[in-house]
Amino acid sequence: MRKNQRVTASIRNTWEHFPHGADIGVRGVGPTKEAAFEQIALALTGVVTDPLRVRPALPVHVSCQAPSDDLLLVDWLNALVYEMATRRMLFGAYSVAISDSRLKATAWGEAVDLDRHEPAVEIKGATYTALRLACLEDGHWLAQCVVDV
Repeated sequence: MRKNQRVTASIRNTWEHFPHGADIGVRGVGPTKEAAFEQIALALTGVVTDPLRVRPALPVHVSCQAPSDDLLLVDWLNALVYEMATRRMLFGAYSVAISDSRLKATAWGEAVDLDRHEPAVEIKGATYTALRLACLEDGHWLAQCVVDV
């Protein structure tokens, strides 16, 4: 299980993986809903490679909308899976804005380098399994689901 924790000025941002049968659970926690979406995107990258190995060289703009924010989370991850597959890129940094169940984001990354990135698996897509988007008791946001690999 890969896990990354970054503490900045008493604001906790984390991402991690959790086991789920043959698939992989991805989870992000942040001080805002947007930060949780950014962290779960890093967890998605972490399924394939260490996000710290990915240079944020090229920006890719992503937008999506859904009838609810939890469904927006799945759409966001699937949009990233699509961009990674069609552009043959990996992303290591994200910036997300959410308003009225609409997401506008930028993912920064680079073309896959097999020697440096050593991709572990190919992600087929995000699922509704273990889908959860919630504000926790401490005020941080949790975003999670299972991805099909």
